Amino acid sequence: MTAGTRTRTRHRVLAVRNAARSGPGRLPAWLGAEGIDVLEVAGADAPDRADGFAGVLLLGGGLLPDDDTSAPWLPSQRALALRAVEDAVPLLGICLGAQVLALAAGGSVRGAHGEPERGSCTVDLRAEAATDPLFRDLPSRFPVIQNHRDQITALPPGAVHLAGSDACPVQAFRLGARAWGVQFHPEAGAERLSRWDEAALADEGVDLAGLRARAEAVEPESARAARRLVAGFAAVVRERAASRAVPAVRP
Repeated sequence: MTAGTRTRTRHRVLAVRNAARSGPGRLPAWLGAEGIDVLEVAGADAPDRADGFAGVLLLGGGLLPDDDTSAPWLPSQRALALRAVEDAVPLLGICLGAQVLALAAGGSVRGAHGEPERGSCTVDLRAEAATDPLFRDLPSRFPVIQNHRDQITALPPGAVHLAGSDACPVQAFRLGARAWGVQFHPEAGAERLSRWDEAALADEGVDLAGLRARAEAVEPESARAARRLVAGFAAVVRERAASRAVPAVRP
C-alpha cells in the first residue's frame, strides 16, 4: 500500500454472495489496498439498488441467473444489476454474477451449454479490450481460474465484447460505462481448487490433482493479470465516487 492509498478517503462496495462456497476470495484484500472496503452480504439480504455504495460485486454460485425457485433473491439481484447500469454505478459480475448482468439487460444464458471449463484456462482479449479501463493493461492472453458449465450465449444490446476462449466465446464484456461481467474468477487463486469436490469431478472424468498442478504452475501469471483487473475496477470506483455524492468510509 502506498502512502497515497493510506491517506485517501475510503469508499465502500457491496459484494453479493450467492453461495456459501463462492465468496469474494482475495478481492477484499486487493480492493482494501486500493482504498476500497467490501461489505459482503448474502444474496437473500442484498438490496435491489446500490444506494450508499460506490460499487457492486456480484459473485458466483452454482445456479442459473433465472433459477428463481432455488434462489428467490435472484429477481432482486437482476434489478440491482440493471439499476447499477442505468445509474452508472461501477459493477463487476463474476461467473453467475456476469450471467445475472447479461440476462437482466436482455442477453441470453444457457445451462450446461458447450464444454465445461475447470481449473486454469486461457482467456484471449479482443481488440475492443485495448481501450477498456479494466482490460487495457492486461496481456492479450492470460490464465484464469474457471469452474462453469453454463454460458452467456448472447450479449445484451449495446454490450462491448472484451474477451473469449475456445470453449466459451463470452468471457468478458462491458455494459454501459461502468458495468463488467467476467465468466472467469479473478477472486480465486490456485489454492481454491483444494476445496473442490474430487469425487464429483472424477465422475465427470476430471483429474483434480492434474487441475491443481496446472493451476499452481501458472499462478504467478494468473494472479498478476487478476490483480491488474481489480486495480482497474478500483480506479473506476474512485473516479465515479469523486464525481458523485457517494458516502465515504472514514479511516
